Amino acid sequence: MMNDAPLLQVERDARGVATLTLNRPQSFNALSEAMLEALQAELDALASDDTVRVLVIAAAGKAFCAGHDLKEMRAAPSLEYYERLFERCSRLMLAIQRLPVPVVARVQGVATAAGCQLVAMCDLAVASRDARFAVSGVNFGLFCSTPSVALSRNVARKVAFEMLVTGDFISADEALDKGLVNRVFDAGELDAGIEALVSRIVAKPRVAIAMGKALFYRQLEVGIADAYADAGRTMAGNMMDACALDGVQAFVDGRRHKAL
Repeated sequence: MMNDAPLLQVERDARGVATLTLNRPQSFNALSEAMLEALQAELDALASDDTVRVLVIAAAGKAFCAGHDLKEMRAAPSLEYYERLFERCSRLMLAIQRLPVPVVARVQGVATAAGCQLVAMCDLAVASRDARFAVSGVNFGLFCSTPSVALSRNVARKVAFEMLVTGDFISADEALDKGLVNRVFDAGELDAGIEALVSRIVAKPRVAIAMGKALFYRQLEVGIADAYADAGRTMAGNMMDACALDGVQAFVDGRRHKAL
């Protein structure tokens, strides 16, 4: 890769499917400060763009993401620097969850530490069969605390804790079985598999998905009574949207409804 190549490649198709491709293959797409800044800037821009329907986060090279840039982290160690770095990373991860459109991780290779966290924070994940996943910081004395937040919200507690205390890799098929990814394909079928999933999403109303995604994550963090109260308000508001009203009427009338 040329030295002046962008850290992050940005693409958009006519349907509103945006793709952000991590482009530091020589560094296994590590989340350097510059990469975090580039990702945050693009997510902030996408958050206010009503034409976006789906975001795919992909990566160039053999690795999806190897986590934080450890060489950069060791250059000028201080508590203040590390607190600021991890706060910045956490803000990025939350921006993915708060984005009003589904975010799909396209995992073509190894995803470790904060790279595994990135996969876990995406709403959906599709992996190549030769992808592998680990929260491996413990292998060199650093418990993957911030990745544990995302990981423990994707897989069962004992599965998450075993991964965190052993640092062991799991295969793509194991990740599928444990709930970390949605679908696994052979490498040559990965893009077709993602396209099939994305096409299903963009065929649905953007407003309904945006409202539903926000509610989905809110209700996970509260008690069941509060979750039902929030869900009821959200569904009522969704029902007042013109697309939903027409869709329900189309069902009543026995005609086909074309989602907007």
